[in-house]
Amino acid sequence: MINYRIIARAFSLLLIVEGLFMLVSAGVSFLYHEHAASSFCYSAIITIVTGVLVFSPFRNEERIYGNKEGYIIVTGIWLIFSLFGTLPFLISGSITSFGDAFFESMSGFTTTGATILPDVETMPNGILFWRSLTQWLGGAGIIFISLSLIPVFKSLNIQVSAAEFSGQQTDKIHPRIKDAAKRLIAIYSLLTCLEIALLIIGGMPFFDAICYSFSTLSTGGFSTHNNGMAAFSTPYIMIVIIIFMFIAGTNMTLVYFGLKGNIKKVLGNNEFIFYSIICFVFIAIVTLVLYVNSGFTFGKALIEGAFHVVSLITTTGFYTQSHTSWGSIILIIFFILMFTGGMAGSTSGGIKVVRLLLITKNNRQELKRLVHPNAFMPVRVGRRVISQGTIYNLLVFIILYFFIMCFGAFIISCMGYDIITSFSTSASMLGNIGPGLGTFGPFTNYSAIPMAGKWFLSVLMLLGRLELLTVLILFSKNFYRS
Repeated sequence: MINYRIIARAFSLLLIVEGLFMLVSAGVSFLYHEHAASSFCYSAIITIVTGVLVFSPFRNEERIYGNKEGYIIVTGIWLIFSLFGTLPFLISGSITSFGDAFFESMSGFTTTGATILPDVETMPNGILFWRSLTQWLGGAGIIFISLSLIPVFKSLNIQVSAAEFSGQQTDKIHPRIKDAAKRLIAIYSLLTCLEIALLIIGGMPFFDAICYSFSTLSTGGFSTHNNGMAAFSTPYIMIVIIIFMFIAGTNMTLVYFGLKGNIKKVLGNNEFIFYSIICFVFIAIVTLVLYVNSGFTFGKALIEGAFHVVSLITTTGFYTQSHTSWGSIILIIFFILMFTGGMAGSTSGGIKVVRLLLITKNNRQELKRLVHPNAFMPVRVGRRVISQGTIYNLLVFIILYFFIMCFGAFIISCMGYDIITSFSTSASMLGNIGPGLGTFGPFTNYSAIPMAGKWFLSVLMLLGRLELLTVLILFSKNFYRS
């Protein structure tokens, strides 16, 4: 039996929170004397009033029947936030089509960073701020705010998507979920403020520094300029962005321990080591290719290679140049990187490094089992033995991921796009990256996609953000049976 009262209460509080953030965006528009300020106020009123109307008080004998409510709430968070997130676009007239506005809103809250706006520089600053803020909320803020503001979540067995099949138990930073969430929110906010300060020191305007910091820490990728990060591609700013993209792709709990000075726990984490190795190996490969084939100096090849590799691995989707002109070798490498993702518990999308680590370890053990079929050879991560059930769940996820990616590529190809565009766009949407290869590479937008295609890509974004099973389970008949 599903407790719909608790679901209504959760959604009501989340809508009120979203409305308050709309008021923050209204303040930004007001500072710049933009007409969009009133649009944000109207949007906030509609959102907050709706939240108040659906508020459902608990009874004294209220009971929670399982984790079904958790799955509905987690999926509903992105749907409802994206739905009401369209209001500022529509009321201000910045985007006139509901389908386009929903695509832009879903892209923000899922931290995909794909846009249908052909000229973002003509948008009011308040709208640009709202786009970046949706990413910041979607990256980590929504779940963390939910955990800290809604006491009922303490008794819900919510399978948070980022660590659902990681095979590793996340080290607790505090025994109470609410207090742990507050600490993670504080870390997320602290890193955002630190990046803003460093970007300002590098000469980036204050407004742009805020928006790009929101996009970086959320691994979102929305930009305030048509040419993306190319507008601020100085070596200093690129290095700052690289560092914070790498941090954003790291498990937030590890970031907490790192800030506390517990370096041993960070360096002793197998997933972090694997994540770092993947980044450094591909940076070295891309740097070498660019240095040899593209005529870059070694320093420029290193910075450009590191920037784009980390951007893709963490699914941020930032770019400074059109890498589609760097040759087929680079395109193949970048296509491979679309399937990596950051660490479990980070704000990045993709398959996640921990799954790649477990797949690698399981493949090695399978080869040994062929030689020694009677031997007991479990998959281990550090000293922890990974259960066979977790390995099965992992394989199911990988199979589903590539099946949905191929199905998405087929649907996109039916719209008349070539095979490179189709596969890369499907992988980009499912991995929450944003830019793809081919037609929808860097410096392009998705405005040319048919409206039905935009709705389909929005579904891929949602599936990727919630890591497939959290959404797909809602379509199971058994889910709604008592």
